[in-house]
Amino acid sequence: MLARWADRVELVHGDYQSFEEILDRRGIAEVDGALADLGVSSLQLEAAGRGCSVQRDEPLDMRMDRSRGETAADFIARSTERELADVIFAYGEERFSRRIARAIVRASQDAPVATTLGLASIVRRAIPRRGYSRIDPATRTFQALRIWVNQELEGLDRFLERAARRLRAGARLVAITFHSLEDRIVKHTFRALERVGDPAVRVLTKKPVKPDEDEVRRNPRARSAKLRAAERSGTERGLGA
Repeated sequence: MLARWADRVELVHGDYQSFEEILDRRGIAEVDGALADLGVSSLQLEAAGRGCSVQRDEPLDMRMDRSRGETAADFIARSTERELADVIFAYGEERFSRRIARAIVRASQDAPVATTLGLASIVRRAIPRRGYSRIDPATRTFQALRIWVNQELEGLDRFLERAARRLRAGARLVAITFHSLEDRIVKHTFRALERVGDPAVRVLTKKPVKPDEDEVRRNPRARSAKLRAAERSGTERGLGA
């Protein structure tokens, strides 16, 4: 997709928490704009072996960066019922989090919960059936564990603050989120930056920009996307990067 601009693109293995270090190593003090696409890569979610799907039977991994960190199976094996319930509620917004955590712990006493279909089956049995649901009953629990394993929300507010400071005057910081937890952090951080004024930032999206019906029809994964933007104000401080 970036082939047309291959001479202007550099891909770096890292995460948003280390972006300042990445810029500093390249001698970049300011940027002409920043885009944070906070959605998980569809290519990774669909790739066999990731352990993120409730439909495929594979090892319960869930790591986006497989060079570091513990797997979802490791986390389940070492966690207490309360720790599991707190994670499932906080990151999955799952109302039956305690019931699910209790079922997972009980199952793990007989055998390790080490596969996706094994976990999905436990969660489905733990949740009361209440008619048709658009999403699989295990989806929220899988989302919660994936967010925890990858620390997807860790330091997001600090990243947005630091990114705003790297913008040249007139440059924009744009964030695209795909679930309410991310969007809430972006919304409140942008508002705080605008209120505090250090750096001087103006929020451009009082309400998030959402995809229209045509875009969702062409790209169903975009249906939950929300875009928020802020602009750095002030005098020009030099050349952008």
